[in-house]
Amino acid sequence: MERRQFLSTVGLGAVAVALPAELLATPVFDFSINENGDFTGHSFPDLPYAFDALEPNIDKMTMEIHYDRHHRGYYNKFIAAVEGTGHESTPLSKLFAKVSKLSSGIRNNGGGYYNHTLFWNNMTPDKTEPTTKLKKAIDDNFGSWEKFQEQFNNAAARRFGSGWAWLVMDAKKKLFVGSTANQDNPLMDVSDLRGIPLLALDVWEHAYYLKYQNKRPDYISAFWNVINWDEVNRRFQKALKL
Repeated sequence: MERRQFLSTVGLGAVAVALPAELLATPVFDFSINENGDFTGHSFPDLPYAFDALEPNIDKMTMEIHYDRHHRGYYNKFIAAVEGTGHESTPLSKLFAKVSKLSSGIRNNGGGYYNHTLFWNNMTPDKTEPTTKLKKAIDDNFGSWEKFQEQFNNAAARRFGSGWAWLVMDAKKKLFVGSTANQDNPLMDVSDLRGIPLLALDVWEHAYYLKYQNKRPDYISAFWNVINWDEVNRRFQKALKL
């Protein structure tokens, strides 16, 4: 996608506003940092629900393969990529903030490790709702909830090839949506899309092809049924306090 087309797709001009690097290393962004700001190590996370918990929206076999082969593969390759580099104890967010200076192995596999962890956590089999405050922010930034959904769906559907769709907060506390290629994310200094990731959708074919084949829009539609708004609300509230 041409850069001009990309900028018009994500809207609001928010991609031009990057967060200061020091803000990108806070617990709201990084699963390897605890609430006290301490690095807790790079570890492979437990799936927060059973493989079949998101049925019928995401099928059991896809979840098993996606989590235990793809995600675990990214984690293992990331650990191998950082070995001997001096970054074994560097939080992911700090690596992402300077990933342009690091190896493609750290960028691609660190991104896959982080993005999938966020993805699992922002889905749930339980019924959740966005808070009134988040709904108001959505209305203020997109015009309506329906326009937000339309923009997010378009970002996910129009991502050519493999990648991710995101709801992001920029440095001015504005919300916007967009997409990144491959395993890049809004925390990376190589990304045109910079800010705090609040919601992520994996649009790699392995995330949906067993059930939806080439019908990516059907998969995107089903995703709205399993979003963990409690997690999105949590990240939104913490981001507002930065």
